[in-house]
Amino acid sequence: MITSRAWAGKNYAVLGLARSGLATVDALLAAGAQVWAWDGNEAARAKILPGTGRGTATRSGVVEGALAPDPATGPLHQPSAGPPPRPGEDLHIADPLTLDLTGFEAVVVSPGVPINRHPIAGHAKRYGMPLIGDIELFAQARAELPPHKVVGITGTNGKSTTTALVTHILKTAGVPALMGGNIGLPILAQDPLPEGGVYVLELSSYQIDLTYTLDCDVAVLLNITPDHLDRYESFDAYVASKEKLFQIQSVEHHAVISGDDQPTARIAALQGVYRAKGRWHLAHGDTITDQTRWPSLQGPHNAQNVAAAVAVCKALGLSAEQIEHGLSTYPGLPHRMERVAERGGVLFVNDSKATNPTSTAPALAAFPKVRWILGGLAKTDDLDACAPHFGHVRSAYTIGEAGAMFARLLEPHMPVAECGVLDEAVRRAANDAEPGDTVLLSPACASFDQFKDYEARGEAFRAAVGALS
Repeated sequence: MITSRAWAGKNYAVLGLARSGLATVDALLAAGAQVWAWDGNEAARAKILPGTGRGTATRSGVVEGALAPDPATGPLHQPSAGPPPRPGEDLHIADPLTLDLTGFEAVVVSPGVPINRHPIAGHAKRYGMPLIGDIELFAQARAELPPHKVVGITGTNGKSTTTALVTHILKTAGVPALMGGNIGLPILAQDPLPEGGVYVLELSSYQIDLTYTLDCDVAVLLNITPDHLDRYESFDAYVASKEKLFQIQSVEHHAVISGDDQPTARIAALQGVYRAKGRWHLAHGDTITDQTRWPSLQGPHNAQNVAAAVAVCKALGLSAEQIEHGLSTYPGLPHRMERVAERGGVLFVNDSKATNPTSTAPALAAFPKVRWILGGLAKTDDLDACAPHFGHVRSAYTIGEAGAMFARLLEPHMPVAECGVLDEAVRRAANDAEPGDTVLLSPACASFDQFKDYEARGEAFRAAVGALS
């Protein structure tokens, strides 16, 4: 795992114990820090209780928001209650809202914690305590790692594919590389790369919000469209979160920006003013005119991903031959325009990761004859971003909470079947499909009405396709 000697002996509160939170607890403890960890989910807290090998604290049951917990049920130690725990007693289960944070180094917040409305923001502010994330801890640990470079990739859509693509190109060129951040294993849980390695980080706006010193050698912005507006007071605030990645970056490092939409074009223009010649790169998707050599990188959205990946790899010193080899051998990611099967001339594609209309639109554009399965927990009440590609859709099959609303929107343009559940939609779409058609799951919605996450939804699609007779 990645740790830093600078954390030793310091006090940290960790809020949120999903994958990145657990990795953060492990890394801080391994470095010799004192950790007070909490998650509102009791099952998540249980993963680090005594008997799991992760700590010695036994008391939880604190009341959220209580600043003076009952000593019979509260955390085993607070900084105001005497000396810190003895060696081997470094982990405590305690809601940070109950703690006197005087003397703490930081509160480490998981990206899923909505800091715009969670009381931890105000509580930390009262003590002058920064809210940081695991990416900021990684940034602090960089000085102790073997010499390396970092690529940070953000944008509303395409982050995962571009992150995986850059990592693949580097590896096929013989460069040690790993990906982390909002994809795969948490970055702190991974082993440090050898000298000359490249860390490729997918960065959500939430992660950037909790990062202050990540100086990327190459920072990438793919696109910005309205999303996650429940976490921001306005679209402009969401744009500012993305732009921050460049503001905390040294101007002598490389910036790669698509410029294919108005917000990214504005940011690109600013970076062009600030950066030295050759240190900023426009990566327009329309510069990629032939994608036939890259079977897993079809469609206009992947043209933008390829343009960005090529610019990144050139900035890192790879040759055109090395880049082309990586593009042609890239296998694609699960749930992102993933070719699941072909039956009787009908292609079945799993694009479950498309959780908003903007991310679904490129999939509709990529296939000329589509049987479209969509629906779930809607993020918008329109499908305007998909409308330019309705001509590719032969029929639609709606599911989930948004099924009836989407059916009403689509019925003037195409035949629609309200199927309710995914299995029925797959069955009916497969029954209607003809050779040359693509049965496409590209929901334009979140999955949480019927599935744990988009991955579970994609797995269910695979299973439903596999069950077809």
